Amino acid sequence: MPKLWDETVESHRRAVREAIEDAAWSLAEEHGLRAVTMAKVATAAGIARATIYKYFADVESILAAWHERQIDAHLEHLTAMAEAAGDRESVLRSVLGAYAEIVARRGPHGPELAASLHRAGEHQGSEAQVDELLRRLLVPAVDSHQVRNDMDVDVLVRYCRHALGAASELSVDGVDGLLELTLAGLRPRPVGREPSDETTTS
Repeated sequence: MPKLWDETVESHRRAVREAIEDAAWSLAEEHGLRAVTMAKVATAAGIARATIYKYFADVESILAAWHERQIDAHLEHLTAMAEAAGDRESVLRSVLGAYAEIVARRGPHGPELAASLHRAGEHQGSEAQVDELLRRLLVPAVDSHQVRNDMDVDVLVRYCRHALGAASELSVDGVDGLLELTLAGLRPRPVGREPSDETTTS
């Protein structure tokens, strides 16, 4: 089979898969996971149900594939930003800001949908990849004293991810304040007295 034909077939299969995934995700977000059936996905995607079963075993596997596709795209975007030229502080700000915007656009998942992704392992896998990306940015920033060095880098990584995870409750326009708050927590502590050394007088 000619290579061009192989590429055409693969492109068609990828388009079908993505149409199925997009339809299932839209239904789950609008109606909840329990309301989604393979028949409804087939109708929404405009694809025969028998064809869907050639690609996916059930609704949960469709949703897991959609989520994985989004994660791959987001990580590719964040990685490109992390590797862009610029000073460390600017690059870190850009990556953290972009991550917060991604979380804000994604919004909070319903409990059933979140549980489905958790069972599929997507939740843990995406967190690990984000953590590794943040670690690669934070280690040199800590070494150069641009980021506080009084805490373990892994703690700082988790702090960034969890702090910016609050963006799921915000609009994209509302993440700037959250980003500034997160960055403030990363800044080196000023030289001088510890907060516990301060006293108050009456």
